[in-house]
Amino acid sequence: MQRVLLGIDRLSTLIGQVFAWCIVALTAVVTYEVVARYAFRAPTTWGYDVSYMLYGTLFMMAGAYALSRNGHVRGDFLYRMMPPRWQARLDALLYVLFFFPAIFAFMIYGWHFFEESYRQNERSMFSPTGPVIWPFKLLIPVVGVLLLLQGLVELVRCIRCIQSGEWPQRLSDVEELDQIILAQAEVRGAEALAADLARGAGITAPPPEAVSRERAGDQQDGR
Repeated sequence: MQRVLLGIDRLSTLIGQVFAWCIVALTAVVTYEVVARYAFRAPTTWGYDVSYMLYGTLFMMAGAYALSRNGHVRGDFLYRMMPPRWQARLDALLYVLFFFPAIFAFMIYGWHFFEESYRQNERSMFSPTGPVIWPFKLLIPVVGVLLLLQGLVELVRCIRCIQSGEWPQRLSDVEELDQIILAQAEVRGAEALAADLARGAGITAPPPEAVSRERAGDQQDGR
C-alpha cells in the first residue's frame, strides 16, 4: 500500500514539476510584450491571451503536487497542538464533507464547461486574433481527476494514521531522509566508509590493543 501511495505522490510531483516550466514561458512572453510595447511601440495581439492561459495552467496543474507535499495553506493554530490521531480524524472529516464533494462538482461542471466550449470552437474575445481556448478549458476536468486521485491518497493516510497513531511517510519525507543519509555519509568520511565495506566483505578489523602493539614495534624499529 505504501508503494501505491508514494507512486501517486511521484505522479503528482512529476506533473507539477513538468508544468512548473510554464513560469519560464510566462516570463518570456511578458518580457517580450513589455519590450515590444514600450521600446518599439508594437504591442502583440496575442500576449494577453497566452499569459493568462500559461498562468492558469501553472496554477491548476500544481494543485495535486501541492497537496502531495502538504503545501496548501491551512489555519493550523490548534491543529498543530493535536496528537496525530486527532489531526487525522479532523482531516478525514474535512475531506469527506468538503474536499470530495467540491472536487466532484469541479470535475462535472468543468467537463460541461469544456464540452460547450468545444462544440462552439470557442475563441478568446480579449484580442483581435481570438485564439482557440477550449484546449485550455480541458485542463479543468483533468485537474479534477488529479486532485481526486491525490485526495484519495490523503484519505488513506488519514485512516492509517488513525489506526497506528503515526502519519505514513510522504514522498517528500522519503526524499528528505535520502538527503540526510547522503549528508551523514559525507560527514563520516572515507575512513568510516572503508570500515563499513570491510565489515560487509567479512574482513575483521584488528582490536585496538593489537594496533597499539604494532605501532610501538614500528617505533622501536625506527629507533
